[in-house]
Amino acid sequence: MRFQIEFTQAFEKSLKKLTIKEQKLVGAKLKIFCDNPFYPSLRTKKVHGFENLFEFSVNMDIRILWRYKDDKIIITLEIGHHDLLDKL
Repeated sequence: MRFQIEFTQAFEKSLKKLTIKEQKLVGAKLKIFCDNPFYPSLRTKKVHGFENLFEFSVNMDIRILWRYKDDKIIITLEIGHHDLLDKL
């Protein structure tokens, strides 16, 4: 099943702060993510202490926070460096 992704304004704003190289890597990872949010190289996991909040890794430093909207749509909430979860 292929998921549709909706982007929050916060996600889009943070994405623009990344380098062009990082943005291209995000695009590649999002393609994989649409097909399988739990693909092994994404290292997807549920964020402890939050209901329906997940993260996956773009690389060893950049994370994307997301949640399910329904069984076909995923909303990306935020993107940032590894300390992103510390800001929640």
